[in-house]
Amino acid sequence: MGDGTTVTCTTAGTPYKTEFGKKDSPDCGARYSEPSTSRPGGSYHVTATSTWQVTWQVNGGGENGQIPLTRSNAVDVQIAEVQVLN
Repeated sequence: MGDGTTVTCTTAGTPYKTEFGKKDSPDCGARYSEPSTSRPGGSYHVTATSTWQVTWQVNGGGENGQIPLTRSNAVDVQIAEVQVLN
């Protein structure tokens, strides 16, 4: 996550809905404790990796197999802090 933490998700996650408010994700999420302006370069360097195991077979041919796939990408993200005064 760029802050020294790692999040491992075993599902696609739950799509966000406005009624969730500030609650933590029930199955796959992360929360930053400070804005990225406190980090060197002003951003968090985040890496996402997706791992798949594809199983295939040929109908009527009796051939089959498995193909492991791993894809990874990284991006620098800026996380801001918003404070509201009433």
